[in-house]
Amino acid sequence: MSPSAPEPSSPDAADASAPLYARLKRHVRSRVESGEWPPGHRVPSENELVKSLGVSRMTANRALRELAAEGLITRIRGKGSFVAARKRSSQFQSVPNIADEIRARGGAHGASVLLLQSEACGPELADALDLPLGAIAVHSIIVHREGDLPIQIEDRFVNPALAPDYAGQDFTTATPNGYLSALAPIERAEQFIEAVTAQPWECRMLSIARSEPCLLVRRRTWSGGQVVSFVRLLYPGTRYRLESES
Repeated sequence: MSPSAPEPSSPDAADASAPLYARLKRHVRSRVESGEWPPGHRVPSENELVKSLGVSRMTANRALRELAAEGLITRIRGKGSFVAARKRSSQFQSVPNIADEIRARGGAHGASVLLLQSEACGPELADALDLPLGAIAVHSIIVHREGDLPIQIEDRFVNPALAPDYAGQDFTTATPNGYLSALAPIERAEQFIEAVTAQPWECRMLSIARSEPCLLVRRRTWSGGQVVSFVRLLYPGTRYRLESES
């Protein structure tokens, strides 16, 4: 920090031996933990930190990047950095409806439909849906939001024999989970979870950096002894966690 920079109640004057980026992180963390900066509060940008505190752009960038990785702040491309809400959670052993989860937290669910069309099954998809090679499935890709914050990409393939009108639904007002559960009640579910790096287009849709780790859930559901759908659910790792109770 330059000699003329405002003396810190900010980047920790109490520990002048600490690296500048670590002092800057403690400065931001103290504002958040004291309640001065509540969830959703806009955090000063790199440029603002450089001007107000006299740190270098590299220092400001590292501090904000690490705070985002630690889950304290959320960085949204083109909008800035904001104090993160408490990390959202989902019950991994169940088959939850994301709209219900969001409303239960007091949030507002929104969705954007990126794709809704019929496609022929290649070998892997035919196996996943237990359909003949070349059979038709319905493919949907939807981005789910909590308020303005994207929190999930849902990439789903559906067996049209069990949901013949799936392609005609308005999934900005109802979720595929809710629609399919009412039409073909789930008898069994198979789920796998792994840590992944999102593809570039997924990063754009979720407003995350390409380096941000994500959680990926792959799920198949059955009704009446048939596979209803195969879905891939992608969550930003800094915004979500999956829970399980025994």
